Amino acid sequence: MSRLVSAVASRLVIIVPYVWLLFFFLVPFLIVFKISLSDLAISMPPYTPALDGLRDFFARLGEFDFENFKLLMCDLLGYIGVGGGLCDSGFAADFYKRPYLSVAYISSLKIAFVATILTLLVGYPIAYGMARAPQSLRTMLLMLVILPFWTSFLIRVYAWIGILKPEGLLNQFLFMLGLIDDPLIIMNTNTAVYIGIVYSYLPFMVLPLYATLEKMDYSLIEAAQDLGCPPLSAFWKITFPLSLPGVVAGCLLVFIPAVGEFVIPDLLGGSRTLMIGKTLWSEFFNNRDWPLASAVAIILLLILVVPIMFFQRAQARAQA
Repeated sequence: MSRLVSAVASRLVIIVPYVWLLFFFLVPFLIVFKISLSDLAISMPPYTPALDGLRDFFARLGEFDFENFKLLMCDLLGYIGVGGGLCDSGFAADFYKRPYLSVAYISSLKIAFVATILTLLVGYPIAYGMARAPQSLRTMLLMLVILPFWTSFLIRVYAWIGILKPEGLLNQFLFMLGLIDDPLIIMNTNTAVYIGIVYSYLPFMVLPLYATLEKMDYSLIEAAQDLGCPPLSAFWKITFPLSLPGVVAGCLLVFIPAVGEFVIPDLLGGSRTLMIGKTLWSEFFNNRDWPLASAVAIILLLILVVPIMFFQRAQARAQA
């Protein structure tokens, strides 16, 4: 009887995460995909449903024109300057002549990549210092890293407006020290977006790095130093390679949400910062083009998920 209860409990432990993913990831994904196949309409909601149910989807699969995905392809062709034979009329020609979605994708990937590298450069020393700190101080240091999560994300981003604006705290402090004569223009620039992303997502980088570094066997470094290896060389040959799982986990936890970030570029970047999250919001609520916005979201998800799947498969093969 105890074996049966144990087997059922182990199955439930596995089933619960899959049920969660089914209802809160797969089902919303299918709903968005369904909307992406629909046509724009002046109604509420602002689209004409393309199908009813899964059976209708497979029955009419050959009838769908995937028009919204075609518009995205024309936007990409116009961005890279390749001849667009499919983009010679209607909205497709407009997207080919004035591509902006591809610019938003590329800008989002670039900003997220640079912000992830900056977060790694800031977070690694913090995590390393926490891992090497006395055992009695580690809990307090962890609490200090987690403490920002106790306040609203929106309030924390708004606080940076008061710091970075021309008459803000940062410029006042630099004026007081006599380091500048004119205020620094940081608000409504990519620099402000980088600062906001690094600050907001720093705990996501520090925590996996700390978990990896805290478990590392530091006697390996002592052995390397006994053999004449300089401290910097020992770090690059021993510490950093052993911490790579934490580096990868932290980079993914920062990069993935940063690509689709909306609040930070909207509040700190202003109108001149183009990211795909702001573009999605504009398509959904300003242009009310739900089908195109859904197609943009589907492509963004594929851009993020597919490379991660290949990376995880390569990692599994390397460890086998």
